[in-house]
Amino acid sequence: MSGHSKWSTIKRQKGVTDARRGQAFTKAANAITIAAREGAGGNPETNFKLRLAVEAAKNINMPKDNIERAIARGVGSGKEGSILEQVIYEGFGPKGVAVLVESVTDNRLRTAQEVRSAFDRSGGALGVPGSVTHLFKQIGEITVAFSGEKSQDDILLISADSGADDVDIFEKEALVYCSPNEVEKVKEGLSQRGLKIVEAKLSRKPISSVKIDDEKTADQVLSLVSKLEDLQDVQTVYANFDISEEILERNADIMK
Repeated sequence: MSGHSKWSTIKRQKGVTDARRGQAFTKAANAITIAAREGAGGNPETNFKLRLAVEAAKNINMPKDNIERAIARGVGSGKEGSILEQVIYEGFGPKGVAVLVESVTDNRLRTAQEVRSAFDRSGGALGVPGSVTHLFKQIGEITVAFSGEKSQDDILLISADSGADDVDIFEKEALVYCSPNEVEKVKEGLSQRGLKIVEAKLSRKPISSVKIDDEKTADQVLSLVSKLEDLQDVQTVYANFDISEEILERNADIMK
């Protein structure tokens, strides 16, 4: 199915640069701070979530000093070490599409107002806690790149041999899904078998999808997702839409 992960993949492949890119360092630093604070400490070698957050920061060329300050803030040895908190917002977009918003904020009221406004301006509605979380399952998600030398069957076989649970294959990239606690193992297996790791992260995958066929509704849903992603306090947005690849491609071209 062509869902949110596919939308993110198409935007990355097309080099889409939106407002969120300018906030990339802030979002990456917040992710590091929260990961360092969640109980496993500030050592990436022993804190799995922190290791993934640091790798993501390095992928966008975040300076080492910024990474170290974010870790220090998380463990309380830096300034304002206890201000940030993680908050999840839930809501519905056009045609009942479920939307889950993960944020990191130092002001719940401000963030809630901004998230609510994004929903309202896009024909959606902010829901109550628990209204959509049950529609998503936590997973490990690894994006890999591959050359024309490998067929889809090769990718499927390599992924299965590495311990993956499922795979979505696109042009030159594949999304490999696994259990959250198997990310490191699967990632290593994929790399050893010749696949280039683009990104590895903990994610959420919809249990069911809402199929959208008309372009107007698809535009409204994608507009909602983009508005939410552009908010400074928002880390990640998940949605359970199923939109055709052709419509997703056209929207990505418009955003370039």
